[in-house]
Amino acid sequence: MMEILTSSIMLGGVYALFAMGLSLMFGVMRLTHISHGDIVVLSGFILWFWWQSGVPLSLALILSLILVGILGFLLQKYILNDVLGNDPLPSLVCTFGLSIIIQNLLLEAFTSNPRSVEVAELSTQTWQIGESWSVGILPLMIFLVALLVTFVLQWIFHATRLGRAFRAVSDDPEIAAIMGLSSRKIYAWATSLAFIVVGIAGALQIVRTTVSPTDGNFYLLYSFEVVIMGGMGSFWGTFAAAMLLGLVQQIGFRIDPGWGIWGGHLFFLLFLLYRPSGMFPKTVS
Repeated sequence: MMEILTSSIMLGGVYALFAMGLSLMFGVMRLTHISHGDIVVLSGFILWFWWQSGVPLSLALILSLILVGILGFLLQKYILNDVLGNDPLPSLVCTFGLSIIIQNLLLEAFTSNPRSVEVAELSTQTWQIGESWSVGILPLMIFLVALLVTFVLQWIFHATRLGRAFRAVSDDPEIAAIMGLSSRKIYAWATSLAFIVVGIAGALQIVRTTVSPTDGNFYLLYSFEVVIMGGMGSFWGTFAAAMLLGLVQQIGFRIDPGWGIWGGHLFFLLFLLYRPSGMFPKTVS
């Protein structure tokens, strides 16, 4: 039981990082971002490119986060701002097209071969607890990073001037504009922050395991499930739902190796049927 709980928490940390950026973008802009999973993959490949070029891993991570943050700002300012509105169809079509573009660019540049950033010492280290219970250092680090990211995002949105601006344009863009806030610029900063979070998720994923250019659809699916179960736009709800999805999948894996992913999807459908508003039905505002 302790091994199942430990594995669930570690896996839940990965899913929380996948979903947090999606939760942020929906909470501020009500934007359903179809290319979210492909941004995760793109972030991982950017880190891999710097690492393969001989850049130290820590510096490669910083450069990758800067690049994806700039990409998010420019993408929102010059493309996504023009498709926001009460009708979700334009943003869905736009981000779906962006997903196709990113996947094909990655396939053209890196082929379909999976890539990984090897940190042999870190990936094999364990923390021994008792005689028969051990925790991997890398999965534990990912969980702690997910917890820290959730806390930082919650703090930004409720204790900083930027967070108040996010909440203002989310609640009422017209009133915020009267008060001197440019919703287009605030949205761009929100997307930049979301992409940085996604960049962290992509970097840790390519360190944790292999990543291929077509993996984005899987990451998007897990992210949507976690965000919807947690409550659209709720950071701590997203984190809690990620832990729950990780637990259900780990129980499924223990029953049968083929049941883990299937069991998680089935649980999501049942959850959606009986509690469609999510665990914590509120937004970041």
